[in-house]
Amino acid sequence: MNKRIKINRLLNAESPMKRVLVKGWVRTRRDSKTFSFIEINDGSCLRNMQIVADASLPDYEEVGKISTGSAVSVSGALVESKGGGQKWEILADEITVIGTAPETYPLQKKRHTDEYLRTIAHLRPRTNKYGAVFRIRSELSWAVHKFFKEKGFHHIHTPILTGSDCEGAGSLFRVTALDLENPPKQDGKIDFSEDFFGTEANLTVSGQLSAEMFALSLGDVYTFGPAFRAENSNTRRHAAEFWMVEPEMAFCDIHGDMDLAEELIRCLVGHALRECAEDLELFAKFVDKSLMTTLEGIVQNEFVRLPYRDAVSILQKASQPFEYPVEFGTDLQTEHERYLTEKHFKKPLIVYDYPKSIKPFYMRVNDDGDTVGAMDALVPGIGEIIGGSAREERPDVLKHRMLELGLPEKDYWWYLESRIFGSAPHSGFGLGFERLMMLVTGVNNIRDVVPFPRTPKNIEF
Repeated sequence: MNKRIKINRLLNAESPMKRVLVKGWVRTRRDSKTFSFIEINDGSCLRNMQIVADASLPDYEEVGKISTGSAVSVSGALVESKGGGQKWEILADEITVIGTAPETYPLQKKRHTDEYLRTIAHLRPRTNKYGAVFRIRSELSWAVHKFFKEKGFHHIHTPILTGSDCEGAGSLFRVTALDLENPPKQDGKIDFSEDFFGTEANLTVSGQLSAEMFALSLGDVYTFGPAFRAENSNTRRHAAEFWMVEPEMAFCDIHGDMDLAEELIRCLVGHALRECAEDLELFAKFVDKSLMTTLEGIVQNEFVRLPYRDAVSILQKASQPFEYPVEFGTDLQTEHERYLTEKHFKKPLIVYDYPKSIKPFYMRVNDDGDTVGAMDALVPGIGEIIGGSAREERPDVLKHRMLELGLPEKDYWWYLESRIFGSAPHSGFGLGFERLMMLVTGVNNIRDVVPFPRTPKNIEF
């Protein structure tokens, strides 16, 4: 029995093949009196394989009943196509219907809106656009691991269940095994000492704190996994479940942190340009006509390094009005970030040394006492794509910061201990993987680069 061959391999074949076997889903079928043209796709690439089914085939009448969306198996000869639009086609000698699709199949041959396709997230990967999105996502996931492997980083699996809040913002999803209709109580409050872990537990917002512990043991580490944030934000940029790439490096200051962040972005974008050219062409043609210029500009241009104070000064002098006023002590909004990257500098940049008052407790306080060694990497079309910092390695300063922010030391005892037993300077950052996907594809809604998006009031799939 012939082994199934994927369509992307056949379309790149250098010579005809006497007998091949392909399996996939029918995109279209066109009939005549003596033959049918059937386009099938198996998800291996954007292009379809054209099947020519001659009327002399056994059960040719059944071929005429094959519907869009049906799963089929086709065997025959790979030959040069006599028509335009493709180099190869298959002259079928046997076609088997594996699974039929009725007339109610929702992906007929027409354009569907992104809003509609979100309602059928289980089927949308069969469309050209979303098949391309998730092939690119797969390729970039592999590229992340390749990048860090080649730099000698160790991959760490950090916990998804946690008892601490990395960001200190409180936007956490609670995890419990208690009977919610009749929970144990003490002094009128839920008694979490009776819960599975004996204390409150949450889904993590970041693997950073755990990764820091391993950086202070193994040197250079990274984690790449899901994170969760219970923000009731129904915007194009927010999702309740998202993926983060988070490296942590021992004996690394904020400047080394910025260097690695820039190198990672430029490497991943360059990888997409080289390895995902066919899929990217779809987005450059139908989604964002300036996409290739943007991506090539990121690869070719070094990032500007800009202190936060200078960024504020530039924004205050801008002739363009902003919805959110800018002054020292306010966080930069997307409109500010995009102005800096798209209009003022016209290239990517990294803003660093942010005010202490708007950043988390773990960021290293600078000598001026007002700012911390924090940095954000900004790119055109997106704004912030990476956020990171030098981590506060001095135990006394770290305790003081936690006191300022009202964080109880008992909840972070293990984190504080790492600053007592052989503490060392270290730095790290987080790359929002969905924002990387939005950058690379030009897609402007995070829901469309996540296989099954989790947003407020939406967990159907």
